[in-house]
Amino acid sequence: MKPAASLSRCATVGAALCLALGTALSSPEVRADYPEKPIRMIVPQAPGSATDTATRILAAELGPILGQQIIIENRPGGGFTIGLDIVAKAPPDGYTIGMGPVGAMVISPNMMAKLPYDIEKDFQAVTLVTRGHLLLAVSPNLPVNSVAELIAYAKKNPGKLTNASSANGSPGHVAGELFKSMSGTQIVHVPYKGGALAINDLMAGQVDVMFESLNSISTHARSGKIKALAVTGARRSPGFPQLPTVAEAGVPGYDAPTWTGVIAPAGLPRPILDKLNAAVNRAIQSPTFRGRFGSIGDEPAGGTPEEFAAMIKTELAKWREVVRRSGAKFD
Repeated sequence: MKPAASLSRCATVGAALCLALGTALSSPEVRADYPEKPIRMIVPQAPGSATDTATRILAAELGPILGQQIIIENRPGGGFTIGLDIVAKAPPDGYTIGMGPVGAMVISPNMMAKLPYDIEKDFQAVTLVTRGHLLLAVSPNLPVNSVAELIAYAKKNPGKLTNASSANGSPGHVAGELFKSMSGTQIVHVPYKGGALAINDLMAGQVDVMFESLNSISTHARSGKIKALAVTGARRSPGFPQLPTVAEAGVPGYDAPTWTGVIAPAGLPRPILDKLNAAVNRAIQSPTFRGRFGSIGDEPAGGTPEEFAAMIKTELAKWREVVRRSGAKFD
């Protein structure tokens, strides 16, 4: 081979190697400087909702850890599908992530005939952020003071009690359906357009029963404006240690916890996933985050992406059966 040709070939190979190296260094899989710009966090519910509140507290702690601003974008509507669809279809580069509450991830998918995404295929679980409870509460006008008394009253008055919820397909809706199924009672579901309206009518005695997030209803429970009977999780709430679980109070096996976690589009590179997971786990252990959620009875969660993904799969199957038995569906 002639020297000139050899040099030309080496130059060509060198250029190709440089191009490949440059491409590798610019790919999200190997970038060490992620994030380089603000991160958009999609909330599939309106401002002021329990998920929105959790997101804002998380974002305030998460931003400084990652060294970038977390921009919260509320995209409510469509039974959570509008917000989640944005996350599912975003580039998997770590700059668009979302909050996935229990209602969006495992309840509404079982109540809708068609979704624009597949929960198990189109999302990457990042970290479980909070675990919590719904509060089983009744109107101050209802002559019951325990879960056992509520069940007895409902059985004596089939179809006369009303169960308010913040929306069709909400955690409060299906928690009520599970309660009716397991307690053998007939209580009429009344969906509202938001939890605040439903809580106001519960306090006024316009509706009788409600399963609602502690974040939304705990203040009214502490003030005595509604009667708190039990919490819906498997163990008692640290915010209401005096209240039994529904299972303890007369419906053995009942378990309807609330939770929310960070999700991302499927295909997120592992180094970015690991960095987000570590940052969220650190943020939710901060005194500010723990103090805020401890005051309402919810708890910081945390864990690995694999643990969160496994929980989503299990909960999808559980609520699929509850929805099937109850016949609950979106109007």
